[in-house]
Formats: sequence, structure tokens, C-alpha cells
Amino acid sequence: MKQTISRQQFLQYTASAGAAVLLSSMEGFALSAEKKLRVAIIGCGSVSNRYIPQLLSSKMIEVVSLCDIKYERAIEQNKQYNVNAQTYPHIDAMLKGVPFDMIVTLTDMQNHGELNKKALLAGKHVWSEKPMANTYAEGKALLDLAKSKKLKLWGAPAVVNSPQFAFMSKQIQQGALGRIAAAHGQYGHTGPTWSAFFYEKDGGSMPDLGVYNMATLTGLLGPARSIMAMTSIVNPERTVDDKGTIKVAAEDNAHVLLEHDKGVISHVMCGFNYFDPHGHEAGNQTLHSIQIYGDKGNMRLIGYDWETNGVMLDTHWDKPAELMSTDKGGYEWQEGARVTGESIITGVEPKINVEHALHVLEIIEAARKSSATGMKVKLKSTFPWPVVK
Repeated sequence: MKQTISRQQFLQYTASAGAAVLLSSMEGFALSAEKKLRVAIIGCGSVSNRYIPQLLSSKMIEVVSLCDIKYERAIEQNKQYNVNAQTYPHIDAMLKGVPFDMIVTLTDMQNHGELNKKALLAGKHVWSEKPMANTYAEGKALLDLAKSKKLKLWGAPAVVNSPQFAFMSKQIQQGALGRIAAAHGQYGHTGPTWSAFFYEKDGGSMPDLGVYNMATLTGLLGPARSIMAMTSIVNPERTVDDKGTIKVAAEDNAHVLLEHDKGVISHVMCGFNYFDPHGHEAGNQTLHSIQIYGDKGNMRLIGYDWETNGVMLDTHWDKPAELMSTDKGGYEWQEGARVTGESIITGVEPKINVEHALHVLEIIEAARKSSATGMKVKLKSTFPWPVVK
């Protein structure tokens, strides 16, 4: 019988392996201690098990502070990963403590905007897990604040960094699929059980799951111009570790249509009620999660767009599809904070762009508005595209 693991366990189990690969890949860097970027992490829950080793692997970064309102978690992570950082129970104490240059925000998603604003006001660069804020207006205000203070702001996900994303982007730009018509992305499982925030107001399957597909499809096809969507709550009650039985307030099922330029339409479906024996609850996604269709070919991204395994390219009537771009090149979904942090030191602009993250945030907000009103919603935001040239 196949053993299943939760998403939380998956994050924990793969942390050490990812760290070993990254430590090996970064051996060529040799920077003096004074040039290191000093990083503070706020939020020491399960996701930090992936972020901390990734950041520690960099010769350009020093993790100097760990913070969590459940203070014992900061202490535990400091010991587990031998970080030798200062630990704090609150962001205000951390901002008054050991000096640092960039904050990495890994808390419950509803708190990201408030914490990111505090960090920017204190003169810190920001990498935020998704979403960077609860609303598009809040996110735009963060970006305006960062620009006014000449600070860097970035938001997850880092899907545009994978070699598979680059391969698919180039196939589209080079015309391998002909004229692009449609695309589909899907990501779902049976829902997190360790915390209530996924199901509370401003949580939901779109900012937790759909955000990946939205970032991938807009990154490949260009900014969305308008949105139509239907969302629902399939399971009105959930039982979670931290609060017991709760009422679900945010969508746990969403279908979103995105209208791009040149008549291209894409579709994202995401939810917390999707049984998937091939997904990460089984260890790793073995089927495709992204499909791109043109009039001369199609592509299917194998695995998740955040945990890629290759691309099936189908461009011949008389030949089977070919598995391409299977080398991950060291890419890992949690590398965004490291890559952007290193860019502050090197001055090399990363592929990850805050305007792209903000655009995805507007898509989520527009999808909820469309579902509530039954109307198509036009978008205001855009971002530099193509991401990979």
C-alpha cells in the first residue's frame, strides 16, 4: 500500500536534500563577510523548513534574525539548522534588534501586507511569500512605498525561474506551437489540516494554490486583460490542528478564465477538495499541471509548475509527444528569497518581478469580484513581458 504524506510533511522531508544540492552548486562564490546580505526571517512554521536551508546555502547571505509570534518555533528552527541567529517573538522587537537588510515574510498569508509595510517603513528590502498583500490596492501601496524609499520588493512564487518555464516560453516565442489559442492550469488537493488561516477571510485556494498557475500562464502568455470566474465553498466546515472545527470563509474551489492579448484564453482551476493520488500527497506530481495549445502543437508541463519534472512537446501528427527539458538545473520553488537577495549584492536583475506578483494579486481579487457579480472584470495592472527572452 502506497504511503501518503501531507503537504506539510513534504516540505519538511525535502528540506535537507534541497540544501545539499544548493550548497554544492554555490561553491564557486567567494564574497567577503562585509558584502553579505543580512536577512531576517519572520514566520518559522513549515515553509521555513525549505527557506532556511536555501538561504544558508548562499555565500552572499547571512541569516541574522528569526522571528515568530509562537516564539518557541523561532528558537527551535535556530537550533535545528544551526543558524546562530538572534530570535524574537514580534516584528517590532526584531526591527529594533540586530541590524538586517532584507526581511523574508513567511507568516500566515493574511498578515503579509502589514508586516511587509512595517519592514519597508523601517528601510528594509522585502521578499514575501504569496500573496504580498490581501488586496491589489494594498499591494500597489507597498510597491509605491518601496519605490519612494528606493527599496526592493518581491513576491512569490518563483515559477519563472525554472528551466521548464524558460523552455516553454521559448517554444511559444519561436512559433513551435503555431498561433496560441488556449491554455489550462490546475492545482488542487484535499486541503491543509495544520492551520485555519487557509480557510479564513483573505485565505482560500486562489492565493494558496491558484497563484502558481496564474503566475505561470501570465508569464508564458502575457498579462491578462480581463477575468471571468466562478468560485464556491464545497466544504463549509473543516477540522484543523490549531483551532479544531471551523467555518470556511474563503473559496475552496475556483475556476478562473483569463483573457490575454491576440485572442488567447487561459483557464485556472484550483481547490481544496481535489483528490489527486498523483500529487504531492502521494510524494510528487507525475502528471501534467499546465497545458498550452496552438494550431501547430501543444505542450504539457509534467509535475507542478513549482516542482517541475519536464515538458511533453507534441508537434507532429505521425510521431508521439517527446519528453523535453527534464533537467531542473538546481531550481527549487523556495529559491526566490535567495535569488532576489543575491541580486541586491550582484546588481543582476532577477527574472522574478514585483509587478508580475502584483498582477496576479489583481487577478485573484478580480476573480472574486467576477464570481460575486457574474460579470467580466477588466484589469488595470501589467508587468514587463516576455519574462524570458
